[in-house]
Amino acid sequence: MKFLKWFESLLTKCETILVVILLIVMLILGFTQVLLRNIFHSGIVWGDIVLRHLVLWIGFVGALLATTANKHISIDVFTRFLSPPHKLTIQILIDLFSALICTLLFHAALTFVTYEIDSQHTVYADIPSWYAQSIIPLGYGLLSLHFLLRIVSNIYCLLKGGSAH
Repeated sequence: MKFLKWFESLLTKCETILVVILLIVMLILGFTQVLLRNIFHSGIVWGDIVLRHLVLWIGFVGALLATTANKHISIDVFTRFLSPPHKLTIQILIDLFSALICTLLFHAALTFVTYEIDSQHTVYADIPSWYAQSIIPLGYGLLSLHFLLRIVSNIYCLLKGGSAH
C-alpha cells in the first residue's frame, strides 16, 4: 500500500509541475501576443493555435489533479446519510464505473489519434496535429489509472474498517 501511495504522490507532483509549466507558457505567450498586436500590430502566427491546444492540455491535467483530490463535481445527497463503510462501497462503485468510462474513452481517443497520424494533418507548418492531440488518450489513460488507484486505496480502507482517505 505504501508503494501505491508513493506512486500516486509522484504522479500528482509530476502533474502539478506540468500544469504550472503549461500555465506559465500560456501566460507568457498570451501576454506576448497582446503586446505584439497592440504595440507592433503583428503577432506570433502560431501563437493562437498553441494557446488553444494548451487549453486542452491544461483541461486534462486539471482533471487528473481533480481526480486525485476527489474534487470532481458530484451529487452526494444520498451518500451523506450513509455510514462510512457504505459510503466507501458506493465510492468504490462510482470509481469503478468512472475507470470503465475513461478506459472506453481512452480506446476511442487512441483510435482518433491513430487516424490523425494516418491522415498526416498538421497543426502549423510541418508539425503533426497528433502531437497536440496526444493528450486526449494520455489524459483518459491516466484518469483510468487514478480511478484504479483510488479503488485499491478505498478497498484497503474498507477492509481495514476505516473510512475514505
